[in-house]
Amino acid sequence: MANYITDVAVSLDGDEEKDLQEQGYTKIYVDLNKGAGGKDIFLWFRKDGSAPITRLQLTYSDDMAGGLSDTGFTRINRDLNAGAGGSDIFLWYNRGSGEFDTPIVDIHVTTSYREDAEYCGNGWERLACDLNRKATLGGRDIYIWVMRAQQTYICDLTATRNYCSDRSLFEAGYIRMDEDTNRGAGGRDIFLWYRQTTDPKRALTDLQVSITNCEYDQYGRQGYDRESQDLNEGTGSQRSVFLWYKRQGGKPIKTILLLLQKDAVSAYQDNGVTVIQKDLNAGNDGRLEYICYNQ
Repeated sequence: MANYITDVAVSLDGDEEKDLQEQGYTKIYVDLNKGAGGKDIFLWFRKDGSAPITRLQLTYSDDMAGGLSDTGFTRINRDLNAGAGGSDIFLWYNRGSGEFDTPIVDIHVTTSYREDAEYCGNGWERLACDLNRKATLGGRDIYIWVMRAQQTYICDLTATRNYCSDRSLFEAGYIRMDEDTNRGAGGRDIFLWYRQTTDPKRALTDLQVSITNCEYDQYGRQGYDRESQDLNEGTGSQRSVFLWYKRQGGKPIKTILLLLQKDAVSAYQDNGVTVIQKDLNAGNDGRLEYICYNQ
């Protein structure tokens, strides 16, 4: 149990840092506001032998928080974007013990896409929300990564177009990818969700994205299953964007993430990560978003 992370915390000043050190927390020496101005913010963790943390989530709107608070997640009441003028971002954690919960044993914070690509290629799992999201001065793209006690694989995918089913999905062991696939496009808030297993035989083995009618028909003929939610809903685009997956005939998928920087594609590919270079915001003026996965 001592190898599992059991507590996480955030400091906003020197007094809080001193207090966390006295409580036995370990500091991650990366400013979560790096390059964006604002406060010097640091993430901390502790391994004290109590129940392990199994899920971390981020929120940048009140709507995102309801399902978390309803299902026993604890919010750390420190804005990870404090003073930077961007989205108010909060970290939540849960100590679940269900079938789809695997303890977290390490946490890291990255500040460049090259570092991101290396971590993705080496079995780490990334939280989807940039901690400098919409910061006034921009700043670095900063992400939290976790390592689990056992290798996990993606066994289920879904997507939501509102917040009504958040509670049931969190209760069922799903992890929300906390970035809107319609970011900047003016459509519905649409989120991808995944569930993990430690059994590679239950894993998904292939992912595809269709952004044209021809691709839609093609993947249907090739035996892919389709996630029913149009990831482009409500944007006014003439294109529908769908996620497709298979469960047989390939290596199990370990991790899935959203990539928002086109310049990062080659770095991810160099580290063995598959990048589906089809924009989830195809046909609208939203932020470019690619789905990536590692096997």
